[in-house]
Amino acid sequence: MKTLTIFTPAYNRAYCLDRCYKALKRQTNKDFDWLIIDDGSTDNTRELVQSWIDKQDNGFEIRYIYKENGGLHTAYNEAIANMDTELSMCIDSDDFPPDDAVEKIIKFWNENGSYKYAGIVALDYDLEGNIIGDPLPNQKTVNLIDLLIGKYNLHNGDRKNVIRTELYKKVAPMKSFEGEKNFNPHYMHLLISKDYDFLVMNENLCFVEYQPDGMTNSMFKQYYNSPNSFAEIRKLYLSFEGTPFKFKLKHSIHYVSSSILGRRKGFFKEVNNKGILLIALPFGVMLAGLTKIKGSK
Repeated sequence: MKTLTIFTPAYNRAYCLDRCYKALKRQTNKDFDWLIIDDGSTDNTRELVQSWIDKQDNGFEIRYIYKENGGLHTAYNEAIANMDTELSMCIDSDDFPPDDAVEKIIKFWNENGSYKYAGIVALDYDLEGNIIGDPLPNQKTVNLIDLLIGKYNLHNGDRKNVIRTELYKKVAPMKSFEGEKNFNPHYMHLLISKDYDFLVMNENLCFVEYQPDGMTNSMFKQYYNSPNSFAEIRKLYLSFEGTPFKFKLKHSIHYVSSSILGRRKGFFKEVNNKGILLIALPFGVMLAGLTKIKGSK
């Protein structure tokens, strides 16, 4: 059995998936499987992947699973259900790892890893070789919740998480709301972080290029089209203890807005800090109106 599964959700990305494939072929350590979850593509993704499988000289196993389109979080759910390696890492279809990424992961985990840790948190770089955001704190472990709430005063950026697969399986599958496709899978990483810290690896494990159709674009459309999904992740944020008032207020406003758009009855009862929710209520109503105007265009 291989140590690592690299999984790649893909939706109509045949035009850029080849770059990831070539980077995986260049890996200096082939102790991994590549699992591609096709989230209902209508392009030639299936044929492209099959051509790679047919070559049989890749140095690693390629597995392909097709599913109906349901959004990134449902592709994660499918991947997690089909992984059996000790570690797992998502590389998006428009991204690719440096040639020594697998070698670094395996060496680092063999030297430092154990059941005490959720896995590894490392860095993403842009195509020009610059760190996206700030380096991680110079310490053995961090908690992703602490990174989220700004404990270390870092400029937020993408980071690459390598997860113990058994922990993914404990928090999966993520909820799905009918017709909603924008539920950030980082939700699961934060759930894991309630119980485990991550080992710090201040090295590049992924080159990232944002696509015009990527998840980071058109946020108002995402808020409008997936309100219950966003309400769920804001509810998780509001469950964290010891967070700053500014953090609580910001996410209370978003929670109110998403709950209104999602027509979630009794949403006030689902979280604590009712006083902050009351302060956030008028701002949440205004944000819901703005989201409806901008997101419905």
